[in-house]
Amino acid sequence: MQVSVEICLVPIGVGVSVSPYVATCQRVLEQAGLTGQLHAYGTNVEGDWDVVMRAVKACHEAVHAQGAPRIFTTLKVGTRTDRKQALADKIRSVEDRLASAPDA
Repeated sequence: MQVSVEICLVPIGVGVSVSPYVATCQRVLEQAGLTGQLHAYGTNVEGDWDVVMRAVKACHEAVHAQGAPRIFTTLKVGTRTDRKQALADKIRSVEDRLASAPDA
């Protein structure tokens, strides 16, 4: 089953800057063959359910190995069976509507 996921992994007990830990998770996602769309408060990822969920687990393992004693992660998970739709399709749909909408 294909899945679209937004993951926000927050290491706890590591100080103020979390960017080294986010970078570690991004590398894990890439090593799993997933393309992540990083944004300010998380990463959007799409792929096979099992591959994505294994990668989420691997992110936790890697960030713990990096020294984070605790991790809090939120996931938003979306699936659909009526048709194939990539994350880029969702964004393009809204952008198309914005481009054709009259100025307000």
